[in-house]
Amino acid sequence: MKEEFRPRRSVLYMPGANPRALEKATTLDADCLILDLEDATAPDRKDEARGLVADRLKNLDYGHRELLVRVNALDTPWGRDDLAAMAHAGAHGLLIPKVNNAADVLDVVALLAQHHVPDDLAIWVMMETPQAMLAAGEIAKAHPKLKGMVMGTNDLAKDLGAAHTMLRLPMITGLGLCMLAARAHNLAIIDGVFNDIQDEEALRASCQHGLEMGFDGKTLIHPNQLAPCNDVFAPDEAAIDLARRQVRAFDEAMAEGKAVAVVDNKIVENLHVAHARKILAMADAIAKRG
Repeated sequence: MKEEFRPRRSVLYMPGANPRALEKATTLDADCLILDLEDATAPDRKDEARGLVADRLKNLDYGHRELLVRVNALDTPWGRDDLAAMAHAGAHGLLIPKVNNAADVLDVVALLAQHHVPDDLAIWVMMETPQAMLAAGEIAKAHPKLKGMVMGTNDLAKDLGAAHTMLRLPMITGLGLCMLAARAHNLAIIDGVFNDIQDEEALRASCQHGLEMGFDGKTLIHPNQLAPCNDVFAPDEAAIDLARRQVRAFDEAMAEGKAVAVVDNKIVENLHVAHARKILAMADAIAKRG
């Protein structure tokens, strides 16, 4: 059976120690939620947050939203307990921070195996260090349970000693290496956050920049950022119309024994149709969510 297309336009961080935020998340128009036990949770509340997130995953209905839990790194006092508590809590995936190489992924896989986790529990990795950028290809193929990468651009800029500018020129090489690795190994890849929660115009520009680079969506730090992000990363009516016409024309050409079609005076080949079908799958999945 063909796997259903899953939009990941908007990926919202939610603080794991905040019960109201975890409950409000059930009503937000986010494609994906990251219930955060790491950066968004103070050290003295780590244990409380772990229990709270596990409870909410089991007892709240998050609907269509994909659920990731960002655990603490294994070299912290909380990482191993996070993995144990989340192994059967009901999340779709666990997001591992501070991954530097393939061995870090395999360490997580080995620990999860001790807890006999469900086969469909995915592993995602934060790509946020210079070491990770240089090892992106090895990380991407480390294990079949790895399903996605999330860019940690704030941490990356800090480690580089670089400015976090709108065009992110100091980080372009790293972003590109991760994009190449993700696409080469069929992983989802999500862009880093935009820090100004009041500037919608700049947020839209940042989303557009990520879209043009090829990211599936963007991580967000505030619910106010959801609507602009969803809008930018969703195909508009013109794109949907063109995709439909490309698919129809190509199918007709194939039925006539032709290898290519022509739409709007432009050649349409198989590669264009593959992209068009992805656009239509995205549009269909979004429409089904209402």
